[in-house]
Amino acid sequence: MAPAPLSSLDVAFLCLSRETAPMQMGVALVFAPDEPICPDRLTALLARRAANIPPLRRKIRAGLFPPGSATWVDDLDFQAVKHIHQHRLTTLYDPDPLPEFAARWIAEPLDPHRPLWELTVVTGFPDGAFAILLKLHHALTDGAGAYAVTVGLLDGLPLPEPAPAIPQPRTPLDAMRDTLETAGIASSVVRAARPPCLPLAAPATAGRRLGFARLASADLRRIRRTHGGTTNDVVLGVLSGALREWLVNRGIRATGRSVRALIPVNVRGRAAGHVGGNKLSGYLCDLPIGMDDPVRRLAEVREAMARNKAAGPSRGAGAFPLLADRMPAALHWLGTRTAGLAAPLLFDLVVTTVPVPPARHALAGAPLTEVYPFVPLAPHQAVGIAVAPYRDSVHIGLQANADAVEDLGSLRDAVAKSAAELLDAS
Repeated sequence: MAPAPLSSLDVAFLCLSRETAPMQMGVALVFAPDEPICPDRLTALLARRAANIPPLRRKIRAGLFPPGSATWVDDLDFQAVKHIHQHRLTTLYDPDPLPEFAARWIAEPLDPHRPLWELTVVTGFPDGAFAILLKLHHALTDGAGAYAVTVGLLDGLPLPEPAPAIPQPRTPLDAMRDTLETAGIASSVVRAARPPCLPLAAPATAGRRLGFARLASADLRRIRRTHGGTTNDVVLGVLSGALREWLVNRGIRATGRSVRALIPVNVRGRAAGHVGGNKLSGYLCDLPIGMDDPVRRLAEVREAMARNKAAGPSRGAGAFPLLADRMPAALHWLGTRTAGLAAPLLFDLVVTTVPVPPARHALAGAPLTEVYPFVPLAPHQAVGIAVAPYRDSVHIGLQANADAVEDLGSLRDAVAKSAAELLDAS
């Protein structure tokens, strides 16, 4: 394939990466085969399919002009099998071995000189299940693109064909509109800065903790029918209650406080579609952890998200990814790391939803039963949350700074408790 330039937003994710804050997303896919499957067979199958996914065959080459630019080029030495590893769990020491192993796995930075992905086949589950851990650098794609890549690894699901990029003519009026929109976003970012929520701001560290939470879709639908809103609103309401419970249990006073979440928004429909690259904007939503009443918390979240949607993804401080995409790449190399240190002044954590269509998925004939995504931690932030609705459950992947959060299990338990409170009120 012909070389393809990285967008300015892709370059920004490259610049943000460091050993203590690798900008890489991940997912744990759990499968339930009828009988044990040989890990070597899985490795060979995944290698064949990965070799047919163009973004996985490409690496980054720095450009000379414009300054700071970079390009995706084919890796002439590419061998998919070199990106795929195997691990067998042991239950002798770890009470929950998959999250324990996956936390060490996701903390290891990808090699920037190779294609920016890695797979691990995990076996050794007592019930014969197996898991696939997939790690992708955020420069390669966003959550929607990551799902499209994953589709190419599963049975009977070919990689979606990219939509052809059709250049649209630009007029002076379009340029003026973009300039005004960019200025508005920049002004909103400055006005939105505020002191961070200190329990969720922490010195950067390489260690990670992961937690898996699972909610019944039927319970969330019941809450929606009673209190209104979208499934995403209900999940944010549940997470608001969980964060409140978790912080109070850590001795933090929650009354009158809020936690600001960055909610990434997929804007692929507004631009030429393709599997790779980032097409993102975002909303900022203050989660009302200071409210004791779960129904009032949900109502507050619904109203905040309704205001965000009415304004649209091109306005407000949460749209700063659009601002980053309009900056020259050279500025990211000069200032993105410094700007990353200021992330806690704008938002306390990321809460993202990964689209997973409800069709039944499988690998080597084994049905997919669980999907736990993980969002990278922004520099100096302690917790990140990713959500994936699939079949009869909503799966929640929790990632935390290991030095700042020793009790991620209590946050996982608080998610279930918060959902139960809303269900009782429905």
